[in-house]
Amino acid sequence: MSATSNRAKADKDPAEWLPSDGSYHCAYSATWAATKLRGDLAVDENERPALLGFAEGCPTTSVVARHVTN
Repeated sequence: MSATSNRAKADKDPAEWLPSDGSYHCAYSATWAATKLRGDLAVDENERPALLGFAEGCPTTSVVARHVTN
């Protein structure tokens, strides 16, 4: 990711920002959801419909959230 695209992304969720390469949208949203699950983080009112929409549109993508224990 370039510095310019990283600044454009900032702290935006998938409802507000997606990679310019559309072929990566499913993987990006799955990674985002896995991070939320792994960290037991809340999903806000804008993220929820966006993530559910990607889940419907990405039938071959799985969300894998592994909890790491020390």
